[in-house]
Amino acid sequence: MNLEMVIPRHIAIVMDGNGRWAQQRKRPRLFGHHRGAEAVRATVKACGKLSVECLTLFAFSSENWKRPEDEVEGLMSLLMTALNREAKGLVKHGVRLKFIGDVKGFSEKLQSKIRQVEELTSNGDGLLLQVAANYGGRWDIVEAAKALAAQSEATFSEATLSEQLSTQGVPDPDLFIRTGGERRISNFLLWQLAYSELYFTDVLWPDFDEETLLVAIQDFSGRQRRFGMTGEQVKEGSNA
Repeated sequence: MNLEMVIPRHIAIVMDGNGRWAQQRKRPRLFGHHRGAEAVRATVKACGKLSVECLTLFAFSSENWKRPEDEVEGLMSLLMTALNREAKGLVKHGVRLKFIGDVKGFSEKLQSKIRQVEELTSNGDGLLLQVAANYGGRWDIVEAAKALAAQSEATFSEATLSEQLSTQGVPDPDLFIRTGGERRISNFLLWQLAYSELYFTDVLWPDFDEETLLVAIQDFSGRQRRFGMTGEQVKEGSNA
């Protein structure tokens, strides 16, 4: 039975498998990261075509600093190159770029480039592209709690804490995708993924394309999102 395609408002992706993809081809891990950048471009384009409102990509976790020094340096260089290369294209297609995470951990030059491209794309009226860089879900929650605690008359609640998260003003992800075969969230958007639909695929990130994305969305379309209600309540609400 063919299901009607339901397009998620917000898709979050852990882009896993670049290193393994390269190793399978007896190439350096950085070769896989460069090919993964091409998959990012294709995914951004596909989400724009599908009218997805927001795409959040886990580019560099706060734990990734533990990787070999040459790989970390290569990733920083790749990020700078991608910002330089993609900026005009993002503006052309109305994509608004926003970085979430502790970008103060990056070099001044990279921080400056991030701010420059964010400003350049700030008037984009299409897809919101959130890049999680030097990001961790626990860090996000702690920073939000600290910001809330600093407000003398603040009231602690789920709503007020959500307003302090790095994703403030953005709807929580409807669909979470992780490539590469692993079945875990890895400290990504811990608060925001509370009611997201989780989809795991063995496809390595450099091989991820529009067709793979559509398979994930088709799977999402067949799920019933209950948010604590019964299936019957959800059906009654949709028929109201």
